Amino acid sequence: MKKVAVSACLLGKKCRYDATDNRNDAVIKKLAGDEVIPFCPEDFAFGSPRPTMDLTETPRGIKALSNRDGTDLGCEVEAYAEHFFNEHPDIALFVGKDRSPSCGVCSAKLYNRDKVLVSDKEAGLMAKEALRRGIESVDAEVFVTHPCKEKK
Repeated sequence: MKKVAVSACLLGKKCRYDATDNRNDAVIKKLAGDEVIPFCPEDFAFGSPRPTMDLTETPRGIKALSNRDGTDLGCEVEAYAEHFFNEHPDIALFVGKDRSPSCGVCSAKLYNRDKVLVSDKEAGLMAKEALRRGIESVDAEVFVTHPCKEKK
């Protein structure tokens, strides 16, 4: 049995920005037999519902900016991610919600300051921390279509 960090919204927790979920029964089924550790940095830091945020190129690097008022929300997400992985150092796999600015592994959208799409293949802030730590990481959509799941 391996420990798998999974975006909580995929497990049915109503923690999306609009206080709904992204329950994915295919993800849940594929995780049978693994120890699942749910996470949601945005819900933890800002609650649900909450304003949306986008990854945005700025002169000071990529920031997670609130779509309501432009506030940089990244520090709270990054602090949550660091704490989460320190508390769970033996995570073997990270399954993130695709396209999320926090949890998308290679599908998060990056915009410039004029809200023009620069890339749709970025890592969200929490996914970036998982990757930095060398944790195998995958977007949920890829996870469910991958033909086999190795058991370690």
